[in-house]
Amino acid sequence: TGGAYCSLGGCSVCISGLLKSFGLLICFLHPNTSSALDLSANYRKMTELVKNLPASKRPDISKPRWPQNTYEGRLRHYWATANPLNLFHTTAEIEAAKRIVLDYRQTGKVDDKMTVEELWRWKHIYDSAYHPDTGRKMPLIGRMSAQVPCNMIITGGLLTCYQRLPGLVFWHWTNQSFNALVNWTNRSGDSKVTNMGLLRAYCAATGGALTAALGLNACVKSFHPLINRLVPFFAIAVANAINIPTMRSVELQKGIDVAEENGTKLGASRKVAFIAIAEVTISRIAMAAPYMVMTPIVAHYMMKKPWYASRRWVNAVFQTLLCGAVLAFSTPMCCALFPQWSSIEVSKLEKDLQESIAKRNAVVYYNKGL
Repeated sequence: TGGAYCSLGGCSVCISGLLKSFGLLICFLHPNTSSALDLSANYRKMTELVKNLPASKRPDISKPRWPQNTYEGRLRHYWATANPLNLFHTTAEIEAAKRIVLDYRQTGKVDDKMTVEELWRWKHIYDSAYHPDTGRKMPLIGRMSAQVPCNMIITGGLLTCYQRLPGLVFWHWTNQSFNALVNWTNRSGDSKVTNMGLLRAYCAATGGALTAALGLNACVKSFHPLINRLVPFFAIAVANAINIPTMRSVELQKGIDVAEENGTKLGASRKVAFIAIAEVTISRIAMAAPYMVMTPIVAHYMMKKPWYASRRWVNAVFQTLLCGAVLAFSTPMCCALFPQWSSIEVSKLEKDLQESIAKRNAVVYYNKGL
Protein backbone atom coordinates (compact mmCIF):
# COMPACT_ATOMS: atom_id res chain seq x y z
CA THR A 1 0.00 0.00 0.00
CA GLY A 2 1.18 3.51 -0.68
CA GLY A 3 4.58 3.58 -2.37
CA ALA A 4 8.30 3.43 -1.77
CA TYR A 5 8.44 7.21 -1.96
CA CYS A 6 6.80 9.71 0.38
CA SER A 7 5.74 12.80 -1.51
CA LEU A 8 3.04 15.07 -0.08
CA GLY A 9 0.42 13.25 -2.15
CA GLY A 10 1.78 9.75 -1.67
CA CYS A 11 2.43 10.19 2.04
CA SER A 12 -1.24 10.23 3.00
CA VAL A 13 -1.91 7.16 0.86
CA CYS A 14 1.05 5.35 2.44
CA ILE A 15 -0.04 6.20 5.99
CA SER A 16 -3.64 5.27 5.22
CA GLY A 17 -2.54 1.91 3.83
CA LEU A 18 -0.31 1.17 6.80
CA LEU A 19 -3.09 2.03 9.23
CA LYS A 20 -5.48 -0.22 7.35
CA SER A 21 -2.99 -3.12 7.41
CA PHE A 22 -2.36 -2.58 11.11
CA GLY A 23 -6.10 -2.48 11.72
CA LEU A 24 -6.61 -5.76 9.92
CA LEU A 25 -3.86 -7.38 11.99
CA ILE A 26 -5.35 -6.12 15.26
CA CYS A 27 -8.80 -7.24 14.21
CA PHE A 28 -7.45 -10.71 13.48
CA LEU A 29 -5.50 -11.07 16.70
CA HIS A 30 -7.88 -9.37 19.10
CA PRO A 31 -10.19 -11.98 20.72
CA ASN A 32 -13.06 -9.53 20.90
CA THR A 33 -13.24 -9.02 17.11
CA SER A 34 -14.62 -11.61 14.71
CA SER A 35 -14.62 -9.56 11.49
CA ALA A 36 -12.21 -7.00 10.13
CA LEU A 37 -14.56 -6.09 7.29
CA ASP A 38 -17.69 -4.98 9.15
CA LEU A 39 -16.72 -3.44 12.46
CA SER A 40 -19.97 -1.55 12.96
CA ALA A 41 -22.12 -4.66 12.47
CA ASN A 42 -19.79 -6.64 14.72
CA TYR A 43 -19.99 -3.94 17.39
CA ARG A 44 -23.79 -3.99 17.34
CA LYS A 45 -23.79 -7.78 17.60
CA MET A 46 -21.35 -7.87 20.50
CA THR A 47 -23.16 -5.17 22.50
CA GLU A 48 -26.55 -6.85 22.22
CA LEU A 49 -28.03 -8.04 25.49
CA VAL A 50 -28.08 -11.83 25.74
CA LYS A 51 -31.61 -11.81 27.19
CA ASN A 52 -32.96 -10.05 24.07
CA LEU A 53 -31.73 -12.76 21.70
CA PRO A 54 -33.98 -15.65 20.65
CA ALA A 55 -32.85 -19.06 21.92
CA SER A 56 -31.62 -20.08 18.46
CA LYS A 57 -29.25 -17.09 18.25
CA ARG A 58 -27.86 -17.12 21.77
CA PRO A 59 -24.13 -17.88 22.14
CA ASP A 60 -23.30 -21.57 22.60
CA ILE A 61 -20.57 -21.40 25.23
CA SER A 62 -20.31 -25.17 25.57
CA LYS A 63 -17.90 -24.80 22.63
CA PRO A 64 -15.08 -22.34 21.87
CA ARG A 65 -16.12 -19.01 20.36
CA TRP A 66 -14.44 -19.69 17.03
CA PRO A 67 -14.62 -22.87 14.87
CA GLN A 68 -11.89 -25.29 15.85
CA ASN A 69 -11.69 -27.07 12.50
CA THR A 70 -9.57 -24.23 11.07
CA TYR A 71 -6.16 -22.97 12.16
CA GLU A 72 -7.45 -19.39 12.27
CA GLY A 73 -10.28 -20.34 14.63
CA ARG A 74 -7.93 -22.22 16.95
CA LEU A 75 -5.44 -19.33 16.91
CA ARG A 76 -8.14 -16.87 17.94
CA HIS A 77 -9.21 -19.21 20.74
CA TYR A 78 -5.72 -19.60 22.20
CA TRP A 79 -4.95 -15.92 21.73
CA ALA A 80 -7.83 -15.33 24.16
CA THR A 81 -7.36 -18.21 26.63
CA ALA A 82 -3.53 -18.46 26.71
CA ASN A 83 -3.17 -14.69 27.08
CA PRO A 84 -0.81 -13.97 30.04
CA LEU A 85 -3.11 -11.12 31.10
CA ASN A 86 -5.50 -13.83 32.33
CA LEU A 87 -3.10 -14.40 35.23
CA PHE A 88 -4.11 -11.04 36.69
CA HIS A 89 -7.73 -12.04 37.26
CA THR A 90 -8.51 -12.30 40.96
CA THR A 91 -9.90 -15.40 42.65
CA ALA A 92 -13.25 -13.60 42.95
CA GLU A 93 -13.31 -12.91 39.19
CA ILE A 94 -12.42 -16.52 38.37
CA GLU A 95 -15.13 -17.84 40.69
CA ALA A 96 -17.60 -15.39 39.15
CA ALA A 97 -16.66 -16.65 35.68
CA LYS A 98 -17.31 -20.23 36.78
CA ARG A 99 -20.71 -19.34 38.24
CA ILE A 100 -21.78 -17.36 35.16
CA VAL A 101 -20.63 -20.02 32.68
CA LEU A 102 -22.13 -22.99 34.54
CA ASP A 103 -25.42 -21.21 35.24
CA TYR A 104 -25.76 -20.27 31.58
CA ARG A 105 -24.90 -23.79 30.40
CA GLN A 106 -27.31 -25.50 32.79
CA THR A 107 -30.27 -23.12 32.90
CA GLY A 108 -29.72 -20.53 30.18
CA LYS A 109 -30.08 -17.80 32.80
CA VAL A 110 -27.90 -14.73 32.66
CA ASP A 111 -27.85 -11.26 34.20
CA ASP A 112 -30.33 -8.92 32.51
CA LYS A 113 -27.55 -6.45 31.63
CA MET A 114 -25.10 -9.06 30.29
CA THR A 115 -24.00 -8.42 26.70
CA VAL A 116 -22.83 -11.07 24.24
CA GLU A 117 -19.29 -9.68 24.47
CA GLU A 118 -19.29 -9.83 28.28
CA LEU A 119 -20.56 -13.41 28.24
CA TRP A 120 -17.70 -14.49 25.97
CA ARG A 121 -15.22 -12.60 28.15
CA TRP A 122 -16.36 -14.57 31.20
CA LYS A 123 -16.17 -17.77 29.15
CA HIS A 124 -12.53 -17.07 28.20
CA ILE A 125 -11.63 -16.38 31.83
CA TYR A 126 -13.25 -19.69 32.78
CA ASP A 127 -11.47 -21.62 30.01
CA SER A 128 -8.10 -20.16 31.01
CA ALA A 129 -8.42 -21.35 34.62
CA TYR A 130 -10.44 -24.59 34.61
CA HIS A 131 -9.67 -27.98 33.06
CA PRO A 132 -12.02 -28.72 30.12
CA ASP A 133 -12.66 -32.34 31.17
CA THR A 134 -12.66 -32.31 34.97
CA GLY A 135 -13.87 -28.75 35.58
CA ARG A 136 -11.26 -28.37 38.33
CA LYS A 137 -9.31 -25.16 38.79
CA MET A 138 -5.78 -25.60 37.43
CA PRO A 139 -2.68 -24.51 39.39
CA LEU A 140 -1.72 -20.96 38.44
CA ILE A 141 1.67 -21.72 36.87
CA GLY A 142 0.31 -24.88 35.22
CA ARG A 143 -2.09 -22.88 33.04
CA MET A 144 -1.22 -22.11 29.42
CA SER A 145 -1.55 -18.40 30.22
CA ALA A 146 1.55 -18.79 32.44
CA GLN A 147 3.67 -20.04 29.53
CA VAL A 148 4.93 -16.62 28.49
CA PRO A 149 6.14 -15.20 31.84
CA CYS A 150 7.46 -18.50 33.22
CA ASN A 151 9.20 -19.65 30.05
CA MET A 152 10.57 -16.15 29.50
CA ILE A 153 12.40 -16.24 32.84
CA ILE A 154 13.53 -19.87 32.52
CA THR A 155 14.74 -19.50 28.95
CA GLY A 156 16.56 -16.29 29.77
CA GLY A 157 18.42 -18.22 32.48
CA LEU A 158 19.18 -21.15 30.18
CA LEU A 159 20.54 -18.98 27.38
CA THR A 160 22.61 -16.84 29.75
CA CYS A 161 24.13 -19.67 31.84
CA TYR A 162 24.56 -22.30 29.10
CA GLN A 163 28.37 -22.43 29.61
CA ARG A 164 28.41 -22.72 33.43
CA LEU A 165 27.56 -26.15 34.85
CA PRO A 166 25.87 -25.09 38.15
CA GLY A 167 23.66 -22.58 36.36
CA LEU A 168 22.96 -25.04 33.56
CA VAL A 169 21.86 -27.76 36.01
CA PHE A 170 19.68 -25.36 38.00
CA TRP A 171 17.87 -23.90 35.00
CA HIS A 172 17.36 -27.26 33.27
CA TRP A 173 15.97 -28.71 36.51
CA THR A 174 13.70 -25.67 36.93
CA ASN A 175 12.58 -25.95 33.31
CA GLN A 176 11.79 -29.65 33.52
CA SER A 177 9.99 -29.23 36.85
CA PHE A 178 7.87 -26.50 35.29
CA ASN A 179 7.22 -28.64 32.21
CA ALA A 180 6.23 -31.59 34.38
CA LEU A 181 3.64 -29.45 36.17
CA VAL A 182 2.29 -28.06 32.88
CA ASN A 183 2.12 -31.53 31.32
CA TRP A 184 0.27 -32.95 34.30
CA THR A 185 -2.08 -29.99 34.58
CA ASN A 186 -3.03 -30.08 30.89
CA ARG A 187 -3.36 -33.84 30.51
CA SER A 188 -6.41 -35.37 28.87
CA GLY A 189 -9.30 -36.38 31.13
CA ASP A 190 -8.97 -37.26 34.79
CA SER A 191 -6.10 -39.74 34.87
CA LYS A 192 -6.07 -41.56 38.19
CA VAL A 193 -2.61 -41.87 39.73
CA THR A 194 -1.30 -42.17 43.28
CA ASN A 195 0.99 -39.59 44.84
CA MET A 196 3.82 -42.14 44.71
CA GLY A 197 3.13 -42.81 41.04
CA LEU A 198 3.16 -39.09 40.36
CA LEU A 199 6.48 -38.71 42.22
CA ARG A 200 8.03 -41.56 40.22
CA ALA A 201 6.84 -39.99 36.97
CA TYR A 202 8.24 -36.61 38.00
CA CYS A 203 11.65 -38.08 38.92
CA ALA A 204 11.82 -40.08 35.69
CA ALA A 205 10.75 -37.12 33.57
CA THR A 206 13.05 -34.53 35.11
CA GLY A 207 15.94 -36.98 35.59
CA GLY A 208 15.80 -38.32 32.04
CA ALA A 209 15.36 -34.88 30.50
CA LEU A 210 18.16 -33.37 32.60
CA THR A 211 20.54 -36.23 31.72
CA ALA A 212 19.79 -35.77 28.02
CA ALA A 213 20.30 -32.01 28.23
CA LEU A 214 23.62 -32.21 30.08
CA GLY A 215 24.86 -35.05 27.87
CA LEU A 216 24.12 -33.07 24.74
CA ASN A 217 25.84 -30.03 26.19
CA ALA A 218 29.01 -32.06 26.89
CA CYS A 219 29.07 -33.50 23.36
CA VAL A 220 29.22 -30.17 21.55
CA LYS A 221 31.73 -28.23 23.66
CA SER A 222 34.28 -28.23 20.84
CA PHE A 223 31.79 -27.03 18.23
CA HIS A 224 31.40 -23.52 16.81
CA PRO A 225 30.24 -20.97 19.44
CA LEU A 226 26.96 -20.45 17.55
CA ILE A 227 26.24 -24.19 17.72
CA ASN A 228 26.95 -24.10 21.45
CA ARG A 229 24.37 -21.35 21.84
CA LEU A 230 21.76 -23.56 20.16
CA VAL A 231 22.39 -26.45 22.58
CA PRO A 232 19.60 -25.34 24.97
CA PHE A 233 17.04 -25.71 22.16
CA PHE A 234 18.17 -29.20 21.16
CA ALA A 235 18.30 -30.16 24.83
CA ILE A 236 14.76 -28.88 25.40
CA ALA A 237 13.50 -30.71 22.30
CA VAL A 238 14.92 -34.01 23.57
CA ALA A 239 13.72 -33.27 27.10
CA ASN A 240 10.17 -32.60 25.90
CA ALA A 241 10.17 -35.91 24.07
CA ILE A 242 10.96 -37.56 27.43
CA ASN A 243 9.01 -35.35 29.85
CA ILE A 244 5.60 -35.27 28.16
CA PRO A 245 5.13 -39.04 27.62
CA THR A 246 6.50 -39.78 31.10
CA MET A 247 4.21 -37.36 32.93
CA ARG A 248 1.27 -38.71 30.92
CA SER A 249 2.31 -42.36 31.13
CA VAL A 250 -1.01 -43.35 32.74
CA GLU A 251 -2.77 -42.34 29.53
CA LEU A 252 -0.37 -44.48 27.48
CA GLN A 253 -1.10 -47.45 29.75
CA LYS A 254 -4.87 -47.07 30.18
CA GLY A 255 -5.83 -44.97 27.17
CA ILE A 256 -7.59 -41.65 26.60
CA ASP A 257 -11.38 -41.46 26.76
CA VAL A 258 -13.14 -41.32 23.40
CA ALA A 259 -16.65 -39.94 23.19
CA GLU A 260 -19.52 -38.98 20.94
CA GLU A 261 -19.67 -35.39 19.72
CA ASN A 262 -21.98 -34.50 22.61
CA GLY A 263 -19.43 -35.76 25.16
CA THR A 264 -20.94 -39.18 25.95
CA LYS A 265 -18.00 -41.45 26.79
CA LEU A 266 -17.65 -44.65 24.76
CA GLY A 267 -14.42 -46.14 26.10
CA ALA A 268 -10.66 -45.54 26.35
CA SER A 269 -8.08 -45.98 23.59
CA ARG A 270 -4.31 -46.40 23.92
CA LYS A 271 -3.87 -45.69 20.21
CA VAL A 272 -5.52 -42.31 20.69
CA ALA A 273 -3.19 -41.64 23.64
CA PHE A 274 -0.11 -42.18 21.43
CA ILE A 275 -1.50 -39.83 18.77
CA ALA A 276 -2.49 -37.16 21.31
CA ILE A 277 0.81 -37.17 23.17
CA ALA A 278 2.79 -37.10 19.90
CA GLU A 279 0.81 -34.03 18.77
CA VAL A 280 1.37 -32.27 22.09
CA THR A 281 5.11 -33.02 21.92
CA ILE A 282 5.35 -31.61 18.39
CA SER A 283 3.46 -28.47 19.46
CA ARG A 284 5.73 -27.89 22.47
CA ILE A 285 8.93 -28.31 20.45
CA ALA A 286 7.56 -25.99 17.76
CA MET A 287 6.63 -23.50 20.50
CA ALA A 288 10.22 -23.48 21.78
CA ALA A 289 11.89 -23.25 18.36
CA PRO A 290 11.32 -19.55 17.55
CA TYR A 291 12.67 -18.11 20.80
CA MET A 292 15.27 -20.81 21.52
CA VAL A 293 16.79 -20.52 18.03
CA MET A 294 16.29 -16.87 17.11
CA THR A 295 17.39 -15.42 20.47
CA PRO A 296 20.81 -17.19 20.61
CA ILE A 297 21.56 -16.22 17.00
CA VAL A 298 20.76 -12.55 17.69
CA ALA A 299 22.77 -12.66 20.95
CA HIS A 300 25.74 -14.29 19.18
CA TYR A 301 26.06 -11.37 16.78
CA MET A 302 25.33 -8.79 19.47
CA MET A 303 28.27 -10.16 21.50
CA LYS A 304 30.59 -8.89 18.77
CA LYS A 305 29.77 -5.34 19.86
CA PRO A 306 32.17 -4.24 22.67
CA TRP A 307 29.57 -2.24 24.61
CA TYR A 308 27.28 -5.28 24.67
CA ALA A 309 29.90 -7.95 25.41
CA SER A 310 31.33 -5.99 28.35
CA ARG A 311 27.97 -5.83 30.13
CA ARG A 312 26.84 -9.33 31.05
CA TRP A 313 23.64 -8.08 32.68
CA VAL A 314 22.58 -6.44 29.40
CA ASN A 315 22.87 -9.81 27.65
CA ALA A 316 20.71 -11.50 30.30
CA VAL A 317 18.01 -8.83 30.22
CA PHE A 318 18.03 -8.59 26.42
CA GLN A 319 17.66 -12.35 25.89
CA THR A 320 14.93 -12.63 28.53
CA LEU A 321 12.85 -9.79 27.06
CA LEU A 322 13.33 -11.04 23.50
CA CYS A 323 12.18 -14.52 24.56
CA GLY A 324 9.07 -13.01 26.14
CA ALA A 325 8.21 -11.03 23.02
CA VAL A 326 8.54 -14.10 20.77
CA LEU A 327 6.70 -16.36 23.24
CA ALA A 328 3.69 -14.04 23.24
CA PHE A 329 3.11 -15.09 19.63
CA SER A 330 4.58 -18.62 19.48
CA THR A 331 2.45 -19.90 22.40
CA PRO A 332 -1.00 -19.42 20.80
CA MET A 333 0.33 -20.13 17.30
CA CYS A 334 1.75 -23.53 18.30
CA CYS A 335 -1.09 -24.50 20.65
CA ALA A 336 -3.29 -24.06 17.57
CA LEU A 337 -1.35 -26.51 15.38
CA PHE A 338 -3.74 -29.34 16.31
CA PRO A 339 -7.34 -29.21 17.60
CA GLN A 340 -7.60 -29.87 21.33
CA TRP A 341 -10.96 -31.60 20.81
CA SER A 342 -9.88 -33.94 18.00
CA SER A 343 -11.63 -36.66 16.05
CA ILE A 344 -10.61 -40.08 14.77
CA GLU A 345 -12.29 -42.74 12.66
CA VAL A 346 -13.52 -45.74 14.64
CA SER A 347 -11.79 -48.05 12.13
CA LYS A 348 -8.43 -46.79 13.44
CA LEU A 349 -9.13 -47.76 17.06
CA GLU A 350 -8.44 -51.04 18.86
CA LYS A 351 -10.50 -54.03 17.66
CA ASP A 352 -12.53 -54.33 20.87
CA LEU A 353 -13.52 -50.65 20.69
CA GLN A 354 -14.39 -50.98 17.01
CA GLU A 355 -16.81 -53.79 17.77
CA SER A 356 -18.61 -51.89 20.54
CA ILE A 357 -18.71 -48.49 18.81
CA ALA A 358 -18.89 -49.08 15.03
CA LYS A 359 -22.62 -49.81 15.04
CA ARG A 360 -23.40 -46.34 16.42
CA ASN A 361 -20.56 -44.08 15.28
CA ALA A 362 -18.13 -43.80 12.38
CA VAL A 363 -16.11 -41.10 14.14
CA VAL A 364 -15.32 -40.48 17.82
CA TYR A 365 -13.83 -37.49 19.63
CA TYR A 366 -11.20 -37.00 22.33
CA ASN A 367 -9.37 -34.27 24.23
CA LYS A 368 -5.69 -34.51 23.34
CA GLY A 369 -4.67 -32.13 26.13
CA LEU A 370 -2.17 -29.33 25.78
